[in-house]
This record gives sequence, structure tokens and C-alpha cells, in this order.
Amino acid sequence: MALEHIILANLDKGLLVAVRVGMLMTFAPFFGSTAIPMPVKAALTVGITAVLVPNIKAFPSVSGPVGWVQLVGGEAVVGLVIGLVMNFAFEGIELAGEVAGFQLGFSVETAIDPTTQAASSAFTVLYQTLALLFFIQLGVHRWMLVSLAKTFEWLPLGAASVSGAGMTRLLQSSGAIFVIGVELAAPIILVTVLTDLALGFINKASPQFPVMFTSIAVKSLLGFTLLFISLGFWHGLLGGYFRRALAETVTLLHM
Repeated sequence: MALEHIILANLDKGLLVAVRVGMLMTFAPFFGSTAIPMPVKAALTVGITAVLVPNIKAFPSVSGPVGWVQLVGGEAVVGLVIGLVMNFAFEGIELAGEVAGFQLGFSVETAIDPTTQAASSAFTVLYQTLALLFFIQLGVHRWMLVSLAKTFEWLPLGAASVSGAGMTRLLQSSGAIFVIGVELAAPIILVTVLTDLALGFINKASPQFPVMFTSIAVKSLLGFTLLFISLGFWHGLLGGYFRRALAETVTLLHM
């Protein structure tokens, strides 16, 4: 009976917390993956909500259905912002995979991306899978959960709102997609361009040389070699991208 009373007393508070947590579980990298079954996501949402609710003391006063809609919308925005900004890093990595695959001649081959169940180029799936492995190895999923818990200190229930300055900053943050894509794809772009130039000079000097057939093998060999070498730097690079994304969510939620 006492447990039932506690649950009923915290039901309205728990529903608002669950909205914030559920949006993170829907849109954030790893948690929002279609590879994770919906019952598992629902169980995680309920479990995290149950842990957070006892630590939340304040509850806003609500006047009518319109007030509840505003409250739910504000809580949904908080989880959505964290998930979207963290996904910008993954979208940039996906862009790098698309560019690298195109440069190496792998843009035609497609594979099923395990995180989205969509057909993507083979190199894009490779980059996304590697990024997800680094994401888990670095513990970024734990960073997101800690940030989510801290949002209740920065933005108590009912305090979140959508502002023009925040929307502008969110659009500016999406520019990280192109920055990350260029940074990760730059080595392969440089090597393939130099290879094409060198083979072009060889073709001029010796027109009988089979440049078209040779270029595919040479660029693939150089591209994969460079990728394996650059993987040693991905730990620091991706860690920096994910940290900056989390810092950007803090900035956005304080606006």
C-alpha cells in the first residue's frame, strides 16, 4: 500500500521525466539504434526514470491541458537536443565514409547499415561501425546519461523552452557535420588526388600503360593502408568530436 501511494504521488513527475529520457533513447546515437529492440529501450527508459525521480524535488504548477502540453513539449526538447547534437558527429563520420568510398571507387557497392537498417555504401557502413565501436569504448553512452541527469539541475521540470537564439545555435552546430566529414576524409582525398596526378603523368609518358585498370587497384591499396594507419588517431579525434558535441548541448540548454 505504501509503495502504491509513492507511485501515485510521483506519477505526474515521473511522466515528465520519462518524456525527457525517452527522447534521448529515441534520437541519441547507440540508444536510438534500430538494432536495439523497442522493449529494451522502454525498459531502459522506465529504469532510468525510476532512478532520477526521487532526486527531483521541485514540480511546476500546471494550469489545464495547455499547460501540460507546454510542459511535455519542453521536456521533449531537452532530450531531442542532446540526441540531435550527438548525432551530428555521427553524420559527419558518415559523410567522411561516403567521400572516402567515392574516392576509392566503392560508391557502387552497398551494404545494410546495422544502426539504421538502410542501404549505404560499404565504406559508409565501415566508418559508422568503427565510430560506434569507439563510441562504446570511450564510454560516451555513459557521458550522455550523466549529462541527462545534470540537465535536471540546469533545467528543472517545466523550465525548458524553445528560443530563436537556441534554434539559430542548433543550426550553426549542424555545421560540425561538414567539418568532421572533411577532416576524416582529407587524408584519403589527398592520397587519391596525388595518385591520379601521378598516374596521369605516367599515362602521358607511356600511353600503352593500362592506367584505368591500375588506378583502381593502386588507389584501393593506398586507401586501405592509409585508413589502417589513421585508425590509430581516431581514438583522440572521435573523443574530441564527442566531447565538443556534449559541450555544445550544455551551451544550447543554457540558452
